[in-house]
Order: sequence, then C-alpha cells, then structure tokens
Amino acid sequence: MGFAYILDSYFPYKNARSLMMHSKSKAPNYPKSHLLAASGVAALLSLALLVFPSREVEAKKTFIDLKLESASEQVFSEPDGDSSASEDFPFARTGSAEATTADATDQPPQEEGIAEAEEAAVDALSKTVVVANGDTLSTVFAKVGLSSSEVHAVLASSKDAKQFSRLKIGQTLEFQLSEQGELASLRSKLNSLESLYLEKTADGYSFKKEQVKPEISAVYAHGEIDSSLFLAAKRAGLSHNLTMDLANVFGYDIDFALDIRKGDSFEVIYEEKTVEGQRVGTGNILAARFTNRGKTYSAVRYTNKDGATSYYNADGTSMRKAFIRTPVDFARISSRFSNGRKHPILNKIRAHKGVDYAAPHGTPIKSAGDGKVLLAGRKGGYGNTVIIQHGQRYRTLYAHMQGFAKGVRNGSTVKQGQIIGYIGTTGLSTGPHLHYEFQVDGVHVDPLGLKLPMADPIAKNEKQRFLQLSQPLMARMDEEKATMLALSRQ
Repeated sequence: MGFAYILDSYFPYKNARSLMMHSKSKAPNYPKSHLLAASGVAALLSLALLVFPSREVEAKKTFIDLKLESASEQVFSEPDGDSSASEDFPFARTGSAEATTADATDQPPQEEGIAEAEEAAVDALSKTVVVANGDTLSTVFAKVGLSSSEVHAVLASSKDAKQFSRLKIGQTLEFQLSEQGELASLRSKLNSLESLYLEKTADGYSFKKEQVKPEISAVYAHGEIDSSLFLAAKRAGLSHNLTMDLANVFGYDIDFALDIRKGDSFEVIYEEKTVEGQRVGTGNILAARFTNRGKTYSAVRYTNKDGATSYYNADGTSMRKAFIRTPVDFARISSRFSNGRKHPILNKIRAHKGVDYAAPHGTPIKSAGDGKVLLAGRKGGYGNTVIIQHGQRYRTLYAHMQGFAKGVRNGSTVKQGQIIGYIGTTGLSTGPHLHYEFQVDGVHVDPLGLKLPMADPIAKNEKQRFLQLSQPLMARMDEEKATMLALSRQ
C-alpha cells in the first residue's frame, strides 16, 4: 500500500521540481522510507519528461514536418474510445500524428518531382520566336542557339524549304530541338489556312505545307453608295479584295472613276471561308447586281465544261467584252480626250488624243484587252510607254509609267486585266498619272465614248445548265432584298 499511496499522492504534479518541493513540505508527516521512495519516483518522472516531450512540443514538431497549409490540417484529434491516449500521457499520441501524416499526401513527392522534371525538359527543347523588324532566318536561328550551318542545311534541303526565308514581321516560328541542341523540327503558320513544316530525317530534312480545308458558305451583302464604293462596301462587310473583284466584274460597263453617283447600290452573293466557326477569308463572287444611274447590271459566275470561268448576265450573255472600260482602278480623270487642249508644259494648243487618269505613284496599270506588246520602253515625251496591239483593228497606248511589270517586254503577249506597269511621272508630265490612248484602224478615238465590242455568249448546249445555276442565285438576292426592305419599314 505504501508505494501505491505515494504514486497516487504525487502523480498530479507536472515536473520534478514541484514534486521535490511538495515532498519537503510533507516530510514531517511521513516516515523516512516513504520520503526516499518519493524521491525515487520523482527522479523517474524527470527522466520520462526528458525522453518524451510534452504534447505542445510534439504537435509543433509534427506541424513543421508536415508543412501543413490549411488550419483544419493542424488539428490532431484523438481516436474515439482510445483510453491509452490519456491526457496525462501525451506521448501516447505519437501513433495518431503519424497516421495523419500518412493521409495528408495522395501522391508520393518523388513521382511529382520526376513529372515536373520531365515537363521542364520538354519545355526547354521547345522554343518560339516572333519575327521582328530586321530579322533574317539566320538571326532567328541564332536566337534559339542554332548555327548558320543549320540554316544553310535547311535552305539547301529543297526548293520549297526556301519559303522559310521569306519572313514577315510578326510571323511566328516554332522550333523543336533535339537533346543535343540540334534542329528536330520547325513550324511556321503563314495564315489561318496554311502552315510550313520542316522535320529532321535520316536523309536530311523533309518539307511539307500543311493546309486546313475551310468550310465554304454563300453570304449575301448589300450596300448603297453615299460617297464612294469603298466606304459603302466596307459598311456592308466586304473586304478590300472583294470590293476590287466587284469593280472588275462590272468594269466593262461601269467606269468607277467617272460613272459612280450617290444613291447607286449593289448586291453581292460571295463565298465566305470559315474554320471552326471563325471567318478566315473570302472566295469568289458567285452573283452580283449593280445599279448605276438607275440602270441595273447583273452578273453570275459560271465555269463551262471546258473549265473556263467567266461572268455572264443573268440571261447568259457575256459580261466580258473585248476591252475593259478603264485601265486603272478608282483613278481620277484629270484630262479628257480633246482636239484643242493647251499642253500644260509646252504651253501650246495641241490635240490631246487620249484620257489622263491621275493616281498615286506605283498604282497598277492593266491591259485593256488581250494582245501583243509592240513596245515596252521610252518614247519621247511619253516617257516609259507600253503599246499593245489587239487583233487587226485595235491598239492601246499607256504612257508616263514609273516602270514596267515583270515579263512585259517587246513581243510578249498579255491578257485582259493583266498588270503591265505602274503610274509615274516620266516624260513630259506635271504629276503622277496615266496617259491612255485608244486607236481603231489607226485613228485615235475617245475611249470613254467608245462602244466596246462584245465577247461570245454562253454556248447553246450549256445554256440550260447555266440557268439552273443563275436562277436560284437571282431569286435569293430578290428574297434577301425584300426581307431587308421589310425590316427597314418596321
């Protein structure tokens, strides 16, 4: 009973010092043997406290080891019904804390570290460069640590690979390097539909052009001219290229430098290209109508059985004529055909046997019709001049050019609408413009007043096939316009 009595009497004390002090205060009431036993128990308790840390120390240590991030993970709850984990024996909690540590992680940290290292290695081998002003293929390669010898190897691999050297500011080049730091592959997106791709092979480099096939749908647009065709077309959602195509379609009948008036209107059904719902470009004009000065012209695109494509009126007569009305798009007429005009430089009255079209330097000049180039060179006061013979009866002249288009030379053949040169101020000229002359059987005539000869209509054996195409297009334009007018009245 003596030892149990002493244990029960001194267990509530929390450290050896308090136990010893208590022992001294109670010494007069107990035998000496009891006091010696109490001293021994105190020594044992002191040793236990040194070996086993308190609950607060253990909890803090566990918290540091786990590196917990949330407040809820810092709580160490006791197991239900575990009498061994007594409040007075905090060291009995060690097993519970270890269990919590094991549950805190779902994935071994070693695996996470390996995955991150592999991902970092892959990223280090992938490099992207955006072409800046002054960049060449050599400077771009140098930015990713590739030598000039690899540039030469790429360009020498094939003729097609040289397309990589035609860089544009803002163009993106995506490099994939090997573990040895050499070029493994190269990709560059040219536009929404085309990309260039180069890959290292055992034999060198293989090149291919990747093309995305867009979805094509027919879209309707309508516009009314207030000040210019370009502004009206832009409001209608037409691109610059579509606007130029529209002018070319009706260029045989309408002089867009002279004839356009406020209140003129147009309707167009054209091809729209989309990729994953995003507009990436436009295609051909399928059908169109243009009302100029109260007169309406129609056009339908048609490809015959021989593969030749042209535009025809809705009834099948050809829109194409032997000559286009004007050889310069959207230029201003600065001087008309006249037999008694005062020359601005010579200051003399002399005939002006053509029409002058004023436009900025470098504006393209088109051939009025198919023909053969008689002259592409200097001609006195005309400066740089091109003369084209069209069949037996017709001849056209284009003067004061800044320069000639590639391939245009004496004896070469040209097609109607082909660019033959660019507007300049060579010869006797006060400003950039085109002097344009038209001759019929050797006689100068006013090209603005000339009734142009017609081209052949659709062949009789294809007339029915053409009407099956044109009638639905014309009907759609009628329906779209009627719907638009009805909505405008609401």
